[in-house]
Amino acid sequence: MLLVIDVGNTTTAIAVFAGDELRGDWRLSTDARRTADEYAALLYVLLGKSDVTFEEIAGVAISSVVPSAIDALVRFAEKHLKLDPFVISPSVDFGVRIHYHPVTDVGADRIANAVAAHAKYGGKVIVVDFGTATTLDAVSENGDYLGGAILPGIQTSLNALVAKAARLTGVQLVAPEKAIGTSTTASLQSGIIFGTAGQVDALVEKFQAEMGGGAKVVATGGLAELVAPHSRTIEHCDDLLTLEGIKLIYTRANR
Repeated sequence: MLLVIDVGNTTTAIAVFAGDELRGDWRLSTDARRTADEYAALLYVLLGKSDVTFEEIAGVAISSVVPSAIDALVRFAEKHLKLDPFVISPSVDFGVRIHYHPVTDVGADRIANAVAAHAKYGGKVIVVDFGTATTLDAVSENGDYLGGAILPGIQTSLNALVAKAARLTGVQLVAPEKAIGTSTTASLQSGIIFGTAGQVDALVEKFQAEMGGGAKVVATGGLAELVAPHSRTIEHCDDLLTLEGIKLIYTRANR
């Protein structure tokens, strides 16, 4: 079985695959201070819920945008699983051409999204990932990674606004009944949810124009399901896209 770990700035996503079968997936808060033994204790319980033992794990694939988290995960794999983990880095053969300068600046999670989206949906694809940042990434007809756009994520934007505006407080991230809010809470929800959908639609339309049109639009990330119903351009929501991309990159590297 393959253990796949994707460390984001806010959330760490974990999945176990038996071949192409998903045996379980989980989300943890990212904590760069977490030790190898703490990962072992957490994962022992989580894997056990899917009837998977440490002894059954034959490979570990790690992607992280938090460099300080990598060492603890590597030590976890070596100490508790007796495995040398596969860590995605710019030196890895992703199997696609990357049109980004420098190549080392593009996050491994964005490349994983591109690899998985092209493999699953085929042809030209635009991936929208709703995380700490909202990222849009463009994939060509033949699978090349063309580049993308980065804007503040939903929660990041809300936190920044509340921190700077004395009379505003945090709100539950749900879509209001209508765009014209009749309370401060509804107004914030409208601006954050509908505003984000509008930003994404505007960028997707610009991407489509530059790509010659016809690109499928796939959303992923923890808040994708919240925004997608209010977007006119998002066609698919795929919560496991990044993890599946890491799995594909691992498989290619270990053929």
